[in-house]
Formats: sequence, C-alpha cells, structure tokens
Amino acid sequence: MARSLEWMKLTAAEVQAAAAEDALLIVPVASLEQHGPALVTGTDIILGGNVALETARKLVAAGHPALVTPVVWHGLAEHHMAFGGTVTLDSATFQAVLRHVVKSAARHGFKRVFLMNGHGGNAEAIGTAATDLAVEFGIRVGGGTYWHMVPKAIAPLLEDQPGLMHACEAETSMVWHLLPEGVRPDRLPEAHGPSSSRAPGQPPGLLMRRSFKEITPTGVVGDARRASRAKGAALLDAIATKCAELLANPAIWGKA
Repeated sequence: MARSLEWMKLTAAEVQAAAAEDALLIVPVASLEQHGPALVTGTDIILGGNVALETARKLVAAGHPALVTPVVWHGLAEHHMAFGGTVTLDSATFQAVLRHVVKSAARHGFKRVFLMNGHGGNAEAIGTAATDLAVEFGIRVGGGTYWHMVPKAIAPLLEDQPGLMHACEAETSMVWHLLPEGVRPDRLPEAHGPSSSRAPGQPPGLLMRRSFKEITPTGVVGDARRASRAKGAALLDAIATKCAELLANPAIWGKA
C-alpha cells in the first residue's frame, strides 16, 4: 500500500522516513472567515488544504517525495471581523504558530518546507516567516499564496474575472467541486461585489488593509454567479499542476 501524503495519517516512524527521503514538507496556511452569502466560512481551509494535497500528489507522481501537514486554519483576518463568522490571530501569534510548526519539522529532519498560503490576508506575513525561519533553523523555507504563484493557470478558466478574488467565481467553483454542501446556490444571485479590494488609485505596492465592510456590502470581491462544479475541478487541477511544476524546480531548493 502506498504511503499516505498526509502527515496526520502516518505513524511517527513513517513521518521520519519521509524526512529521511528529503520529502518536501508542504504546510497549508489558511483562515476561518466570512465568505459572503453563498460560501462557507471554511473556504480557505478547504481550498488551501486541497491545493496543497493535490500539489503533493502531482509531485510524488513525478518522482519528487512530498508530505502535507494539517492546515494551519487560523490566520490574519481582522479585515473580515465586521461581518462575523471570523476568527483572527494577531501578527505575533500567527508568526509564533508558524515558527513552532517549522521548528518541529526541522527537529525531525525535514530540510525543505513550503508554507502554502490560501488566504490573502496572510500573504505578506508568509513571506516574512519564510525568510526568518530559514535563517533561524538553517533549512530551506519557501512561502507563497497559491493564486499569486500561478495566475496564468487560473485566468483562462474564468469568464468574468482576471484572477482569483474573494468568495468569487474561482473560490466558489472550487468549493462546489470539493464540498458541494459548502455552497448555497439560492444565495448566488447576491454573491457579487467590486472587482478589487484596493481603494481607487491604490497600486499593488501600497499596502493598506481596510475592513471589507468599507469595500463590499456583500463580503464578496468578484462575482460568484458564473461558478460551477466543472470549473472548480478544472481550476484545482490547473493550479496544482503548475504549483507542482514550480516546487519541483531544484534551483529553488539550492540543488541546481
């Protein structure tokens, strides 16, 4: 029987064997937060965990050992708190959680860790963590938000959006594919909002978080009305395929 790719489904000895094989350890990081009227609060957990696992499957199929931890389900979500249904950490606690997960992995012999982010509010903090933890533990630590890593894999599959947003066409489609009961189809007509979470004239390089209540009355950025289960399956496969291709690059891990 093939060994599971999920840390929590292995014995301690099996986890140690994966570390000895120089498996890439993928740590999905997410958030529990509002996702508008039609999508469940666990959206980022569902998607982050499944993108990480599907990426690991594709890595292993190509001959690259990989392992996935359970999802770090709590993130930086202060900007969603006004809608309710949200749990947030402060920055210091978030960094401490990531530090101790990676520290544990390093103590067990893992030399390569990737923090795979599935929540926009975590993006900058993930980059900081990857840099600091690599220095502290003397291992390779990378980090990235999956839709920022592979935008060209996502855009061609969407009809009304240039990329993945929030509770939008992309996220709703993928949840519908992975957990059909996570979508409320009768509320989809309401599930749309502005096309950006930035203020008019705010460029990508100017960082400023605002409450989503100031941005969108529905809690949605983008438009979920064109979501479908078929689109969700295609998105998951395309995202994982490209993520696996990127993470298999030996140059990233200092092996080229």
